[in-house]
Amino acid sequence: MYKETKVQPYFDNITLKDFIKSDNPSLESRMKGLRSFTEELFSHGHNLYRRELLSATDTVVKVKDPLTGLTKEMLMFGSNNYLGLATHPTVEKAVMAAIAKYGVGMGGPPLLNGTSELHNELETKLAAFKDSEATLLFSCGFNAIGGWLNAMVREEDIFFYDEYNHASLHNALLGVRCKKIPFRHNDMTDLRRKMEFYADKVNEKWLVVEGVYSMDGDIANLQEISLLCDTYKARLVVDDAHGTGILGLKGSGAAEILPREKVFLHLGTFSKSFAFTGGFICGSKDSINFLRYLSPQYMFSASLSPMVVAGLLAALEIMQSDTSLRKNLIENTNYFVNQLALSGIEATSSSAIVPILVPQQYNLREIALKLHERGLFINAVEYPAVPIDKQRLRISMMATHTHEQIDKLVSNLAEVLREAGMIT
Repeated sequence: MYKETKVQPYFDNITLKDFIKSDNPSLESRMKGLRSFTEELFSHGHNLYRRELLSATDTVVKVKDPLTGLTKEMLMFGSNNYLGLATHPTVEKAVMAAIAKYGVGMGGPPLLNGTSELHNELETKLAAFKDSEATLLFSCGFNAIGGWLNAMVREEDIFFYDEYNHASLHNALLGVRCKKIPFRHNDMTDLRRKMEFYADKVNEKWLVVEGVYSMDGDIANLQEISLLCDTYKARLVVDDAHGTGILGLKGSGAAEILPREKVFLHLGTFSKSFAFTGGFICGSKDSINFLRYLSPQYMFSASLSPMVVAGLLAALEIMQSDTSLRKNLIENTNYFVNQLALSGIEATSSSAIVPILVPQQYNLREIALKLHERGLFINAVEYPAVPIDKQRLRISMMATHTHEQIDKLVSNLAEVLREAGMIT
């Protein structure tokens, strides 16, 4: 049970935005504010950003400890390498073979000299995986988000989106002059009300949701969302960055439950389950061809390197052939949540992401520091990445974690949260 206590003043209640506030919002004053913020973090021993990894991203990693400067072995619970493919021998072998044949880079954009047989093969196989006609590859997921928005959404369009959509969408929307309508997270009543308000408008309508929401680990209600799109004539776009490779009977993602024609575009990134970098969009041949020639983020970015594409092809093959990884991941997440409950820690998850909310009156940075000192690599997420009253420990499970490693995580979490006064 969470225990309520009075709010105590401490440095950890101060956010980055508090330091860059100024009556003179010049760049110099904002840079000075940021410098003061990071200096305060260091002086309190709380700056755990950019911890330097000295080994591959696996369940156990070596880290250059920012507190001591020494090498520290830690259990990794902060990586989106959900299926453990970052160190899979088959993936590593494919990368090395591609380097021997193609070198390390293309040296240009995809429309000119940046397309290889590997790129074409990945586009074809990924489209089939996503039950789509075609695929477009991007240098990163961030570009994929902005790439379709800049090319397809017009000023007169009406754009509905979940308020918890990733920051990349919010950022991309800054450059799009359309009617922007956020709705409360996963609240179908609020979404229906807002879509009904614009029902008589003939403008093109869009609805963008995430298959799995990155900070809460919950899943979009895609079946009801799809019905609303049918009712109010909106195109559905699903960003399944955290669902691809994990959800669905074949692991293609949350949108696998919908017929092909119900999803206009499938978006994703290769930096989660695939364990690489890059992004993609799947859709009809016409929509992908449209983006291929009109998306600036696609046209003017260098192509993914052939060694990355070869590794992605190997990772995709493993996702489709080795279902044990997905099963292990689900089992590990369920085991973790159940063990947390036995220790008096409240948490739920429908994916590989398990958030543990830390009420605002508790010292999140001190909790994160103590977990770091105990050899647990966990990401503490604070405002403005999440609402100021929704700070959390964001724990990422991997298919390759052992129960022994998870038990160590739970026992240390319980001790640290008990010392902080969060649980009894």
